[in-house]
Amino acid sequence: MNAREHAREVIRLEAAAVAGLADRLDASFDSAVEAILNCTGRVIVSGMGKSGLVGKKIVATFNSTGISSFFLHPAEAMHGDIGLMRGEDILLLISKSGQMDEADVLFATARRLSIPIIGLCGTVDSPLFQRATYPLDCSVESEACPNNLVPTSSSTAALVMGDALAIALLQAREFTADDFAALHPGGFLGRRLLKRVAEFHHTGDQLPLVAEQAPMAELLVEMTRKRLGCVLVRSDDGSVGGIFTDGDLRRRLEQKGDMFALTMADVMIRNPKAISQEAILDAALALMEEYAITQLPTTDEDGRLIGIIHLHDILRSKLV
Repeated sequence: MNAREHAREVIRLEAAAVAGLADRLDASFDSAVEAILNCTGRVIVSGMGKSGLVGKKIVATFNSTGISSFFLHPAEAMHGDIGLMRGEDILLLISKSGQMDEADVLFATARRLSIPIIGLCGTVDSPLFQRATYPLDCSVESEACPNNLVPTSSSTAALVMGDALAIALLQAREFTADDFAALHPGGFLGRRLLKRVAEFHHTGDQLPLVAEQAPMAELLVEMTRKRLGCVLVRSDDGSVGGIFTDGDLRRRLEQKGDMFALTMADVMIRNPKAISQEAILDAALALMEEYAITQLPTTDEDGRLIGIIHLHDILRSKLV
């Protein structure tokens, strides 16, 4: 078996191990989610070795979705950091073997403070599984290591169980994209989720606007002057009545007849796709991609035409 085949086997084994978790979820998982939802303190995550590294990732995911959490190393807890634990907290312990001598002080403190314990257990016949308030079965049939020694499938299973908790909590709390954006103001995610259409659309005198009965010559002049590749009509109620784009113009040129005898009412696309000026810029891009268009009229909260955003505006925003 060559290196590529070894890699494929590792991926298949770990995928199977993760898939097996779904069938073993039980009421303990529901109770763990409910306990975190009702927690007025922090979720304290702890584990040794690879389990500790998995725990740090779970902490990062919890914090990024608004669940206050921190990692407490079991050894550091024995030398003073146990003072970080409070009665309103929840303790989440991760262990493949479920036999954590270093966690004895954590168990004792949790018991003294009446702190519930969520156990991500790689072995169900273990002290952790028996002592946890909410034990979660993260066991796997075997590691992806050929000697069944190196933590591979087991650490992946624990990581996925942590993600399952985080997303179940996210959905229970109705955590939105706006909430996520508030916690990720920097980097690519921040750009995607914090930038609004209102920051980049064209309004006022920049809006290419004509009357519904405007002749073709007027349409072309307005389209050329505003340089946004389209003209718009505002309905009597203020909504977007129609749009005529440079693409529509090219298609019209292929047809027979006197194009200049036509008016905006004859050629415009009625009730075109539009987007709220309060929408995130990423939503505008997704709509453009879905319908293969490059311009979107923008509206206020009452659906009245306010402006227009072009694909080039999104490109200048550095969203993509």
